[in-house]
Amino acid sequence: MSEKESFLNRDVSWLEFNARVLNEALDDRTPLFERARFLGIFQSNLDEYFMKRMGSLYSGARIDFRNRLLPLLEAGHDCYQNTILRLLKKEKIELLFWDELTEQEREKANTFFQNNIFPVLTPLSHDSGHPFPFLSNLSISLGVFLKNTTKDEEEFFARVKIPTHFPQWIRVNDARYVSIIEIILARLGDVFHGMEIKEVMPFRVTRNTNIDHGDDEGEDLLEQISEELKERKFGDIVRLEYWGMPNNRMIDFLKQELQLDDDQIYEVKSGLLEYTSLKSILDMNRPDLKFEPWIPVTPPALIDPDRDIFQAIKQHDILVHHPYESFTGSVERFIRAAVNDPKVITIKMTLYRVGADSPLIPLLIKASELGKHVVCLVELKARFDEEKNILVAQKLEDAGVHVVYGVVGLKTHCKLTLVVRQEGEEVRCYSHIGTGNYHATTARLYTDFGLFTCKKEITDDVVHLFHFLTGKSTKKDYKKLLVAPLAMKDTFLKKIHKETQNAKKGLPARIIAKINSMDEREISLALYEASQAGVKVDLIVRGFCCLRPGVKGKSENIRVVSIIGRFLEHSRVFYFQNGAKDEADGDVYIGSADWMNRNLAGRVEAVAPIEEPLQKERIFEILNLMLNDHRQGWEMKSDGTYTKLKAVSNSKSPKKDLGTHTLLMQKARLRG
Repeated sequence: MSEKESFLNRDVSWLEFNARVLNEALDDRTPLFERARFLGIFQSNLDEYFMKRMGSLYSGARIDFRNRLLPLLEAGHDCYQNTILRLLKKEKIELLFWDELTEQEREKANTFFQNNIFPVLTPLSHDSGHPFPFLSNLSISLGVFLKNTTKDEEEFFARVKIPTHFPQWIRVNDARYVSIIEIILARLGDVFHGMEIKEVMPFRVTRNTNIDHGDDEGEDLLEQISEELKERKFGDIVRLEYWGMPNNRMIDFLKQELQLDDDQIYEVKSGLLEYTSLKSILDMNRPDLKFEPWIPVTPPALIDPDRDIFQAIKQHDILVHHPYESFTGSVERFIRAAVNDPKVITIKMTLYRVGADSPLIPLLIKASELGKHVVCLVELKARFDEEKNILVAQKLEDAGVHVVYGVVGLKTHCKLTLVVRQEGEEVRCYSHIGTGNYHATTARLYTDFGLFTCKKEITDDVVHLFHFLTGKSTKKDYKKLLVAPLAMKDTFLKKIHKETQNAKKGLPARIIAKINSMDEREISLALYEASQAGVKVDLIVRGFCCLRPGVKGKSENIRVVSIIGRFLEHSRVFYFQNGAKDEADGDVYIGSADWMNRNLAGRVEAVAPIEEPLQKERIFEILNLMLNDHRQGWEMKSDGTYTKLKAVSNSKSPKKDLGTHTLLMQKARLRG
């Protein structure tokens, strides 16, 4: 097998991932409202793909992707039209077209239009005196062909942008709703008073947002990112979506004006351009149609609210697993304690995606006001969060916090907090090292690990890493942390090679990696070699994976599993048996890096060892739970397609249809 044949196409593999997301909407075991949410996630993922990747694909690859995508779109449309709408109606929740409304309901919709929608509409015409209107990214528009009834003039085009200030579905009676698109279509004559409306077609455009001028050391980074955000608004249009009866004249007109090819035009057969517009309906108080609510538990080591968290960390490292364990009761508590403790003299944090309304920002500002030395590294280039991060950075700077924007040429993706505390005549450092962002909202939706420790060898490494981030330190010989782009990749390769050698010597050898995505070729080649030596390799990869498992004579001992469910699997974990007789005694690491070239070569990443036996055992148990998940698990075949794992049962002890997330919630309740 050639090197080219050894790897799968990244974009096709990504499409396989989004098909697994769509399956959650198709799966009748998923609660109804959650099925509709997964349909929205499927679409949001696709929107992001078009924005980030489609602009860089050449025409042939674009057409191939389209041909693979169309069956998924058909499945999504069918799911909405023939399943979601039907089941909603069965629950007495109706999403209606205008002609399905009663006279009373139309009157209510008309009143809402007149009082709310009509004043904010801005119809923009296109003729010899008016240029073609600007179309913002992912905005829904009505394309209209009009004719002036009072003058003998040719037809002209106008565009009406659907406002986003209101819920996209308006309740007209009990649980009966009509979309604002339908309302505007019905009242379009009021918008174009005196005009004859010849043809109307709703459509939506997607723009390329992958605008990157590289890293110019001479430019101010804040100014550069601000400029790129402005340019992104005017990125090339890479997709046009429309719904309704195909209007060839309108499509040809838009194709010409927007300079699009046929393969960039997509018909939306479900009659709904944005499944995410259902959010206001899905937020209804119908717990019977949703996942059972989950309230994260407090980690056992922190169950006593009066216990000094620093004393708790000194006694043992604390491992937390979100969202099963509380972000508020662990990470936020750690920062709050550091802010309020007069012995704490310094707080340093990296912020990648934090959210403008994060409870951590006021705490850091308070710490600065109390005279503590507070340093925040804010990554301005966190895609689609740039504007939020700029606002956060400016807010912190205005309060006197030392704000740093990172290392030139690299994204800072590591998740680190350092607290320096005066204890007697010496200072002691405490660290939190995580796999996820310091984001209180996503901490309830994403699965992530975090380690609190004051072990000197680890915290010394964290100190040195912050010096690298803020002062360009050139230190490379970290004792405990694996740091990218300095030595992480080389260390992983050495550990894989050691497992290979152990297998050849007849020693226990196993590798498990839990990551979001996988495309790093050198690591893949090393894993192939390990597999051929007899090393059992298990990869738990949520998203795309370019490595081929199960190829005879090459990767027979490699298994790739993907877990898709109510929580987004975001944690990164690495396990190497390292000759240990008891598998749970192997080497375990957690951190921020995927096995991708961008993570290992183009980002600052940190991976930390888990050293305490009970914590290693706990992580190993969780990994094996995922590898044996027959509810949420998918297994990858050597051709890149996936097979849904099915529950196994027998007459004596039927296996319950429970997945990783449900089982870990149950375990968390027992531990809490």
